[in-house]
Amino acid sequence: MTDEQLRHAFSELRTEVGKAVVGQDAAVTGLTIALLTGGHVLLEGVPGVAKTLLVRTLSRALQLDTKRVQFTPDLMPGDVTGSLVYDSKSGEFEFREGPVFTNILLADEINRTPPKTQSSLLEAMEERQVSVDGKSLKLPVPFMVAATMNPIEYEGTYTLPEAQLDRFLLKLVLDLPERDTEIEVLTRHAAGFNPRDLAAAGVTPVLNALMLAAAQAAVAKVGASPDVVAYAVDLARATRQSPSVKLGVSPRGAIALVGAAKAWAWLTGAEAITPDHIQSMVLPVLRHRIQLRPEAELEGVSADVILRSIVQQVQVPI
Repeated sequence: MTDEQLRHAFSELRTEVGKAVVGQDAAVTGLTIALLTGGHVLLEGVPGVAKTLLVRTLSRALQLDTKRVQFTPDLMPGDVTGSLVYDSKSGEFEFREGPVFTNILLADEINRTPPKTQSSLLEAMEERQVSVDGKSLKLPVPFMVAATMNPIEYEGTYTLPEAQLDRFLLKLVLDLPERDTEIEVLTRHAAGFNPRDLAAAGVTPVLNALMLAAAQAAVAKVGASPDVVAYAVDLARATRQSPSVKLGVSPRGAIALVGAAKAWAWLTGAEAITPDHIQSMVLPVLRHRIQLRPEAELEGVSADVILRSIVQQVQVPI
């Protein structure tokens, strides 16, 4: 397929998701970029803003295997990755695959479970494999974790470890809808829309694994000039020098910024990334990779405010 045909397929993907999810275009774009770069996505928002529905609808619009795990305080690491089970007939232990062995893993309310279980995903997210009894088992290709979480202020939640946060390509924040959007949501439900029956909503698959692999190969060919790459590095370094930031963006974060910018450039039909593409990806790619100083948090300063200020201060290449 040509690049234009692939881009059209991704446009159809957005249309299919829009049949069930209203007013979350930015989140849909973010998930699309994650698919194109092979990254993982963290979706944050208060309960009831369609985080889970968004991922479920995306999964249905893709001809990919998907599994869902509801994270709870008593969930064990083996419940996610799998565990050794004794077979009384053979007298041996055999490995029973966990839900992580899929193409898209919906980790629902990932911050509802303790850090030990959260960390069970680290190897899967970074290495695309699970180690059991000294053996490494490869995960299916493609593999993406789409995790939802409630803000940490809510009772019964745990902060995600920094090492795990850094493995997410994007952190997308789903806000409460505007009045007109909320009216449209309620109108759909009043007309009989059932979020548990996406087939009845007309959501159909429009992309498969081969098409996704071809699109990922096309994204990899998008150009990145030395000046634009240096601009991404300057933005990352500026976070480390900010007086409000305790922990700035690592080189992995700068790599993720360029990768996401390439995916966004490809979606828009550009042959190379520009500073505009970099700037468009700064918030979703970097907001979860910086840690603010306590005094900045007490003053109500957010990561997004700091990053917007840095974008304004760092010189843009001509």
